[in-house]
Amino acid sequence: MPAPHPPTVAARCHVAKEAAQRRVHLGRCLWSMPVTEQAWLVGDVTVEHVRQLAKAKDIDGFADDEATLVELAATAGWRRFCQELAYWRQLHDEDGEEDRAAAQVEDRRLHLSQSFQGQWFLDGLGDPISGSIVHDMLRVLEQELFEADWHEAKARLGRDPLPAELRRTPAQRRWDALVEMATRARTAPAGGRRPEPLFTVLVDHETFAGRLCQLANGMVVTPGSLVPWLDRAWAERIVFDSASRVIDVGVRRRLFTGADRRAVQVRDFGECFHDLCDDHGDHLQVDHVQPHAAGGPTIQDNGRVACATHNRQRNRRRRRPPRGP
Repeated sequence: MPAPHPPTVAARCHVAKEAAQRRVHLGRCLWSMPVTEQAWLVGDVTVEHVRQLAKAKDIDGFADDEATLVELAATAGWRRFCQELAYWRQLHDEDGEEDRAAAQVEDRRLHLSQSFQGQWFLDGLGDPISGSIVHDMLRVLEQELFEADWHEAKARLGRDPLPAELRRTPAQRRWDALVEMATRARTAPAGGRRPEPLFTVLVDHETFAGRLCQLANGMVVTPGSLVPWLDRAWAERIVFDSASRVIDVGVRRRLFTGADRRAVQVRDFGECFHDLCDDHGDHLQVDHVQPHAAGGPTIQDNGRVACATHNRQRNRRRRRPPRGP
């Protein structure tokens, strides 16, 4: 049966030509992906899962592992599926993945142009590691500006402000944070010590079940992409259930700090505990599973990562519905 022509599909289905081209291309990929096709037809996976799997279909070993990957797509969350698929690609096409990572570095770009009205347009593209350095620094500065806006609004209103009552929007604070970053770089002393790169990589032994090479934000990176940074890197060894590193310390402390906090972050991959939350990163909070006020100890087994929203909601009591007459 000949493949449908994209313009014909676009005309008959009343969709854009680009959308028809993508759909026809996906249909052709499914000719060699029978397990994926069946899972899509019955609704076990989405079109986004199929697109990700189609990118790996030409790698040796895909036919043997297709059922396993499709089951992962049908049962795991989106982020975990993408991570596991990335690790699978590294194990089965190491050279190809290293070439792809190198191409991402070569494709880095930044455009800053001025309009006829004097405004500036910023557009760029960066590899995962360098992008994380910029992102993490911007987040730190944006948080500083947010706290300043919060205190200003609280003093002005005489109460805790709502987000809409702050004098700057999140997008405005991000731009101001970028300006602040440039200002601080300009005012740095000429002979000052150059800051070290601000990114974290989690690395484990290279085994099929436990290979771990990803940034703290969950982005999987190739081992080769870390080589240019090794001469500037610090190594942090984290050992669980071993006498060589004590992690259950500070039982009487109220907050998770130091080794306890770091152990919980690494164990949970910096992801919020809530099933429906996709927030992740080093900025998330680490708090008790059993509240400290209820006698919960400040140890790793009683800690978990949480975003600010779900960490606050856990302490809110649900209101009981009013009783009927």
